[in-house]
Amino acid sequence: MTRVFVPCDSAALSVGAYDVAVAVAAEATARGLDVTMVRNGSRGLFWLEPLVEVETPRGRVGYGPVHAADVPSLFAADFLSGAAHPLRQGVVEAIPYLANQQRLTFARCGIIDAYSFDDYLAHGGLRGLRRALELEPAVIVGAVIDSGLRGRGGAGFPTGIKWRTALQAESAQKYIVCNADEGDSGTYADRMIMEGDPFILIEGMVIAGLAVGATKGFVYIRSEYPHAFRRMRRAIGVARARGLLGADVLGSGRTFELEARLGAGAYICGEETSLLESLEGRRGQIRYKPPLPAISGLFARPTVINNVISLASVPIILDRGAAFYREFGSGRSRGTMPIQLAGNVKRGGIIERAFGLTLGEIVEEFGGGTQSGRPVRCVQVGGPLGAYWPRHLFDVPFDYEAFAERGGMIGHAGVVVFDDTVNLARQARFAFAFCALESCGKCTPCRIGAQRGVEAIDRVIRGDRPAAQIALVRDLCEVMRDGSLCALGGLTPLPVLSAIEHFPEDFEPLRRPVAAQ
Repeated sequence: MTRVFVPCDSAALSVGAYDVAVAVAAEATARGLDVTMVRNGSRGLFWLEPLVEVETPRGRVGYGPVHAADVPSLFAADFLSGAAHPLRQGVVEAIPYLANQQRLTFARCGIIDAYSFDDYLAHGGLRGLRRALELEPAVIVGAVIDSGLRGRGGAGFPTGIKWRTALQAESAQKYIVCNADEGDSGTYADRMIMEGDPFILIEGMVIAGLAVGATKGFVYIRSEYPHAFRRMRRAIGVARARGLLGADVLGSGRTFELEARLGAGAYICGEETSLLESLEGRRGQIRYKPPLPAISGLFARPTVINNVISLASVPIILDRGAAFYREFGSGRSRGTMPIQLAGNVKRGGIIERAFGLTLGEIVEEFGGGTQSGRPVRCVQVGGPLGAYWPRHLFDVPFDYEAFAERGGMIGHAGVVVFDDTVNLARQARFAFAFCALESCGKCTPCRIGAQRGVEAIDRVIRGDRPAAQIALVRDLCEVMRDGSLCALGGLTPLPVLSAIEHFPEDFEPLRRPVAAQ
């Protein structure tokens, strides 16, 4: 019996993985071969998807990108033994893109059958939770604090401090909420975990519940992720059947229940208080703070809100220790970060590395430069509200403080690559337009300021007194940054001002770069 792995991750399905799986099964049957197919998650090497892997004595050998029409030639070449073929990539673990990573959170992603609880256990699952069940809540929280784990969803706030606040809050009911409303451009790490290793997220949420005294959790999943939503619901059902959820977690007498909820389809619901409004059945709008959600959150009860990667990192910390996790990273940025590389790039995909590598290493060494073959002009880091980084800043180390010192943010660690045909004045306009479209409308600086920004940039593009318009844009950005109720309006100045600072020629009509002919 030979095991063949065909991913069922959304990225792989979008380029034909379902048809490949059908073709592999049909060809094996026609040839009378004993083949077991495993539907794993993606390894995150997107330029090779669908990446089909075959288990051999030398390790799992990959072939990709495979299309359904390629399957007969794979069998004819004896790919089940890892034989040569034009699509053969060699032993997958040895592919440099993957071999040069430090996978902790994504250690199982792309390796296991995402629905198999036994597969999860065989690859180290539940060791963190079993350890947590032996500890007092304050000790669990202390371990998370000592690890240096910070929120991976964008703000970078210390996860353990948030947990400690919720632990100390007095209430008969507390909640754990996973923010899986992954709406930033060029980001997909949360989706990959939910589709490729969902039990690690569930385990992390149960640990969080033990740490703060919460007995109920919700996973709030982006509405554009129907596949991830279905997979999480199925995984929750499996976890409940295997005793990981319910009134007696792993026979401990402790209670934790979990639900998956589909989001409302609004970018603003990725902001934690808008998410809570949506979970409670109302329109997603910002809540005033204080009170903090850790004190008064969902249904006015103490609520821990963390994103997928934050919660999925917790089992590692409990299993291998806070000191182990702190060994990765630099300065106050500890652990690893799943960097999502997208845009005009040859080798897009997930890169999990300790904090400290540079933008240049991400774009050139991992990404291989642009797909178009033209020079890289800039990257945007941190989603649509992230700053634009020119090439002369590609030596900046990837960590929270280094980015903040240069006027940027890591955010959810999406890195979008642009070549030299990009026009940064139009990108600045897009930032304002995006904010105007996605604003919840609650505060004037965001609701009105973004629209005035679009109008001002339009005048710049037309050549209508550009210097005066740039001055107006700077004033608008100051008001939005200082006066907005949440990060949507408060961070929109980042892409706008970074574009003006680093690419002033694009805001001068006679000096704009000419697009490729």
